[in-house]
Amino acid sequence: MTAATPGFVKLLSITFVLAIAVYMLVPLIVVIASSLSTSQFLVFPPPGFSLRWYTEVFNSDAYLSAGWTSLKLALFTVAASVALGTPAAIALSRFRFPGRSFLSAIFLSPLLLPSLIFAIGLLIVFSRYGDGPSLTGLVIGHTVITLPYVIRTVSANLIDMDPHLDEAARIMGARWWQRYLLVILPQCRTGMAAGAFFAFNISFDDAVIALFMRAPNVETLPMRIYSTLEFSPDPSVAAVSTIMILLTIFMVLLLDRIFGLSKIA
Repeated sequence: MTAATPGFVKLLSITFVLAIAVYMLVPLIVVIASSLSTSQFLVFPPPGFSLRWYTEVFNSDAYLSAGWTSLKLALFTVAASVALGTPAAIALSRFRFPGRSFLSAIFLSPLLLPSLIFAIGLLIVFSRYGDGPSLTGLVIGHTVITLPYVIRTVSANLIDMDPHLDEAARIMGARWWQRYLLVILPQCRTGMAAGAFFAFNISFDDAVIALFMRAPNVETLPMRIYSTLEFSPDPSVAAVSTIMILLTIFMVLLLDRIFGLSKIA
């Protein structure tokens, strides 16, 4: 018979979890509070509360332009990473072929490669063989670093897939493309949604690759924030950061509403 867990172990576990939660949430609270400050500078605690800096952000052409660029970049990245990552995950999960392990390692290698090294390499490649830094280069770079997340989440979905469904469809005379479109892909939708969520957030928040692949007419929102912090820091930076936090929360709630976070997890 298993002995009951000692009380001090439960207390330590609860304390540890609470400490982690505080460590993660306190910086967010500081940012949100700073965005409501009446001060001209980033200070905490704020001397007063005002929505002035949100008005500044929504009336700023620089922030709006950078936000629109980041949104386009993230959407292009999601489309590319899901379109490439889903068939790659299906091939790696369902088939056995020579070099499968090597290809799997190649697809997942961006998770291990430092972003700084990858960004430098990407800049060298586009400077030598392309037209230099551009939005296209950013999309390619972000697709590479987000592809592993799509492959992993879709592969996790395929592990739980009932193989008899595909076999039954084949016996009933379904063509290969009908089996993939009507049997396999519907069972991958939660993995595709989770991968798209990670791809969007990583692309929208990336600053390292955007720093090296930034063109004169291409500035993402993280780069705009970085420039503001470097030259004239004010609470508008905290306001933009708060908007990005709220966008992430909205996406999580949307995924929960459509698929359910338990299925996504």
